[in-house]
Amino acid sequence: MSHAVLVLNASYEFLNVTSLKRAVKLLYKGKAEVVEAVDNRAVVSRHFRLPLPSIIRMLYFIHRPFKEVPLTRKNILLRDRHVCQYCGKPGDTVDHVRPRSRKGPDSWENCVCACAACNRRKNNRTPEEANMLLTRKPRKPSHIPWLLIKQDASREGWARFLFWNISIEEVPD
Repeated sequence: MSHAVLVLNASYEFLNVTSLKRAVKLLYKGKAEVVEAVDNRAVVSRHFRLPLPSIIRMLYFIHRPFKEVPLTRKNILLRDRHVCQYCGKPGDTVDHVRPRSRKGPDSWENCVCACAACNRRKNNRTPEEANMLLTRKPRKPSHIPWLLIKQDASREGWARFLFWNISIEEVPD
């Protein structure tokens, strides 16, 4: 199981979510400090012992423009929480609502998570032609709600650094 670590800028603003390995490297090199650790857990090596970080803060300010959530298979499945958008069962494939062969774009609004059975049933047709309904209209996730999807239960302390405490379902259309 991977351990995600929230990374804050020197001003305590959200920067990104990184792996434990990357967070430990930043801490070891003196580029970051632990803001919050997981209780009673540590990262241990022959040379040092470090509380297991949940949130780290960079010790210098990083100027970054707003970054959009990239359109990837993994991110589409995360957005839809691995739930087929046609039948509601667990899904692990990506379906183009309007097929690519019919000039359907690779976009957040045209790609959804689907189970293998629904993907085969829909085949090279639109949902209307296949007599299938989408459970919800696909849309591009915004930055903060997207981060909250990736936040696991052990990261409840992250909310105070994210300023918005909403889930993806609460985002208006």
